Formats: sequence, structure tokens, C-alpha cells
Amino acid sequence: MEPKRKEALKGNTDHFGHFAAVTATYLGSRWAFAGAIGVIVLWAATGPVYHYSDTWQLIINTGTTIVTFLMVFLIQNTQNRDARAMNLKLDELICSIDAAKNQMINIEHLSDSELDDLTNRYEQVRSQAMKRLGNKAVDEVDEDVEEKISRTAK
Repeated sequence: MEPKRKEALKGNTDHFGHFAAVTATYLGSRWAFAGAIGVIVLWAATGPVYHYSDTWQLIINTGTTIVTFLMVFLIQNTQNRDARAMNLKLDELICSIDAAKNQMINIEHLSDSELDDLTNRYEQVRSQAMKRLGNKAVDEVDEDVEEKISRTAK
């Protein structure tokens, strides 16, 4: 596992999230794929020995079903976490185009409770912005955004 990912996972109290992230990293590697191919080749090679019996077929069917069932949950957990973190990163960029915060880098490795805290923070920022804008016309909002972008470019 890469050092940055190990460092980001330290102190993570979400044990399932940690397990899912580490497992997805390893099982998504080319070595895991090569291992899976090896298992299939080994299974196919034993076919003549077991006369391609029903039990021989049942072994691969049961094994792949169990692995697939478990992987669905691991993959879904990883995708949910990554999507949530990506949305928070985008929120950060929208919130402060001219001063994006570096602590938002690698937030997909935070625990769910830490991500909840960030989500609540940006909900408050959004609420405050809506209160400030009030009933401004869309054109006025667009002008504000263009002005902020031009300040950032300078």
C-alpha cells in the first residue's frame, strides 16, 4: 500500500471503512487479478481428474458466488466514500475559488464521522450564502461570480 494512503488511514476509527479501503486496494491490483486467473486455471486443470463432475462444477460456482457477494459490499462502500469525498472537494472549490484549503486533499480517507462534520460545515456555508443573496436576481449572482473569478485571476 502506498505510504500516503497508510498515513491517511492512521487514526481511522471506522474499522469497516478501513477494511473496505485496504481490501479494495489489494483486490483491485493486477496481482489479485493474476491470482484469480490462477485459481480458474487450476480449477480447469483438475476437471479431467474429477471427470467434470457436478461437485467439481459446484466448487467454482459456490466460490465465485461468495466472492462476488462480498465484493459487492466492499466496492459499494468504497464508491460511496469516494463520491462523498469528491463532492466535498468540489464544495471546497466552489466555496473559495481563490483560497482552496490544502486539508481537503485526500479527504476520502477520513472516517464517516469526520466526513459528516465537513458536510455539516459546508451546509452552514451554503445556508449563510443563501441568506446573504436573499432575492438577488440570477444576473446579479452571475456578476458576483464573474467578479470573484476576475479577482482570482489577478
